[in-house]
Amino acid sequence: MKDQSNDGGVRRRFYTREHLRRLGVTQSASTLLRLEAAGRWPKRVRIGDHSVAWIKDEVDAHLDALAAEREAVR
Repeated sequence: MKDQSNDGGVRRRFYTREHLRRLGVTQSASTLLRLEAAGRWPKRVRIGDHSVAWIKDEVDAHLDALAAEREAVR
C-alpha cells in the first residue's frame, strides 16, 4: 500500500479494516482482538466512538517481522 493517499499528498498514519484487507490481513475483528490481547498483533487506536484503526508503522513492522521469521525457517 502506498504511503501517499489521494488526499493532497497527506501521508497515511493509520490503517483501517479496509486497508488491512487490501494488505491481505483478512482475520475477523474478534481474531484480531485475541491476537492483540496475546501480544501477537499491534494494538488498535480508537479514532471515533465506533471506529478503530492501527498505526501504520506498527502494522508494517509487524508484517515485516512475520515475513523475516518465515524466511528464517526456510
